[in-house]
Amino acid sequence: MELLKERIIEAGSVVSDQVVKLDAILNHQVDPALIVEMGKEFARRFIESAPTKILTIESSGIPLAFAVANELGVPFVFARRKKSVTMDENTYCERVPSFTKGIVTDIMVSSQYITPSDRVLIIDDIIANGDAARGLIRIVERSGAVLTGVGIAVEKAFQAGGRSIREQGIRTESLVTITSLENGKIHFADC
Repeated sequence: MELLKERIIEAGSVVSDQVVKLDAILNHQVDPALIVEMGKEFARRFIESAPTKILTIESSGIPLAFAVANELGVPFVFARRKKSVTMDENTYCERVPSFTKGIVTDIMVSSQYITPSDRVLIIDDIIANGDAARGLIRIVERSGAVLTGVGIAVEKAFQAGGRSIREQGIRTESLVTITSLENGKIHFADC
């Protein structure tokens, strides 16, 4: 997606050869016009799989999942990182490490929001090692729902996340693929 690539070049910065900072458009501040366009693109790519729910993880995935859900006219659900007092007792819980935060957290989704009758599309902002995506995939599997695919805004192809999910036979679409962060520069795959 050329618009996203342009915004990454304009506002992104390389923190290390493993980390790109996209806080100005995706992770801390959100560019609403960009998010809406990304939502339209994911909807276009996945509409034929007829998802009934969009699933993401808090917090950076929420704006993009909302945009996709809005475009497709379906609800979205986000996995919580902390259990609230109002959360249903029956939850699907998975332990996942966070590449950028350097911590391990539990992610939870109430069983009332993803059921065996659902067709779930997972949407997230960035994939590195794929731990968060794999945790969401396990939640979908445990719920008995059908996983229709995984949509990732930015894939870091030099890390194994996207590749490992594709190797499971799961349709995985990335809007932009970064091939390396060498010498302080963001290198992209040809789109």
